[in-house]
Amino acid sequence: MQKGLIIMLCLSLLAVASATTSHAAISQSQANRLGNSLTPFGAIRAGNSEGTIPRWTGGDTGIPEDYEGSGDHHINPYPDDEPRYTVTARNLNEYREKVSDGAAAMFMAYPETFKMKVFPTRRSHAAPDHIANNSRKNAVRADLVNGGNGIQNAFGGHPFPILHGSSEEQAMQAMWNHLTRWRGRHTESTFADVIVAGDGFRLITIRQELFFNWNREDGSPESLDNILYYYLSSVLAPAQYAGGGILIHETLDQVKEPRKAWGFSSGEVRRAPSLAYDAPIASSGNLRTVDDTGIFSGALDRYNWRYLGRQEMLIPYNNYQLSSDQHDYDEVLDDHHLNPELTRWELHRVHVVEASLREDARHLYHKRVFYIDEDSWNIALADQYDEAGNLWRVTMAMLKNFYDMPGVWVDLAAYHDLKVRRYHVQGLVNETDGSRTFKDDFPGKRYYSPFTLRRRLSE
Repeated sequence: MQKGLIIMLCLSLLAVASATTSHAAISQSQANRLGNSLTPFGAIRAGNSEGTIPRWTGGDTGIPEDYEGSGDHHINPYPDDEPRYTVTARNLNEYREKVSDGAAAMFMAYPETFKMKVFPTRRSHAAPDHIANNSRKNAVRADLVNGGNGIQNAFGGHPFPILHGSSEEQAMQAMWNHLTRWRGRHTESTFADVIVAGDGFRLITIRQELFFNWNREDGSPESLDNILYYYLSSVLAPAQYAGGGILIHETLDQVKEPRKAWGFSSGEVRRAPSLAYDAPIASSGNLRTVDDTGIFSGALDRYNWRYLGRQEMLIPYNNYQLSSDQHDYDEVLDDHHLNPELTRWELHRVHVVEASLREDARHLYHKRVFYIDEDSWNIALADQYDEAGNLWRVTMAMLKNFYDMPGVWVDLAAYHDLKVRRYHVQGLVNETDGSRTFKDDFPGKRYYSPFTLRRRLSE
């Protein structure tokens, strides 16, 4: 009887382990495709049969001659590119299979003003060698744990450059590749968040610092201590909000250990335990939720996930004009969307992932569809649906190659609400002193400590 009980306990433990952990199913021979038929990051190296998507040849790492250095406004490295065609509400049906449902809804909502100028596809994404090397190592060792809400045995690079397993596992792996995508190590930037309504727009100027613990060159899977990155932002203007801000320790497994967040203002620092999921962001006019930030961030546990495959789609890419200091905010911001004359769209392959709200969970969005760039693993487009199943919000990430990082990342993001006919833009830098500054130093965990922050605020 005792022996039988032990066997039953062992079987129970195995059942729990199988429900919470997905063991790597990529052999070394499969991983060897990375850097060969696949890019080092898992994208298909070859172009498409029509020649409208070119072969990846290493990305664009060259820096324009007049670029002054990291932190300067980026110069468009493709000034001679001309649009191949323009998609409008009138000819949408001709290109519909390449247009996301959210973008199609934008054509329907704003038929006279919204359009897509489609330029030659530039597969500009690149990353340092250690990111490629770590991605290759991760391919054979990374696991999903805690029902897909965490990962283990991975560090730097993409944890799952080659998706595998069930539809749910592949969807979660794709989302984790987005959450851990290459964004440099230590970045600083000053930008404007803006809410655009029919009577104009309102700006909030923010200074932001990010340190990606995931990308430390001297790190390892064991040294992460469940921290993905440290985030610190403070409001510079307008005067009534200046001095307030947020400090975040972003955890890798937010079910096991929720995101640690503190708000600060007037010299006081307080815990902000509700800064997660669908909590609204005040500076967005409540047009963006906490987990909308970065197009998606945070825990995966409130949704059922499904991988819908790889498709060719039109997505915003290499958008240098939108962040150029040659255009002010009045030029960039149209009444209902970003100025389509300054927006660049390209044809790229994307991974399509669908998230449906679990019956036992609560969230404003009952379904979300993400379109993830195969080269950089950035979510380029996201469609959000309400409880009735209607398309409600459409998010567009204006990707570009930060050649001083180097690599493709979102420069600014536009969040459109189709019900209230307003939109919010995060990350405008046209009228600031420059773009993001990329550094290799680590200021130390103490720098991102609430205790250190409280001392700095009181000085």
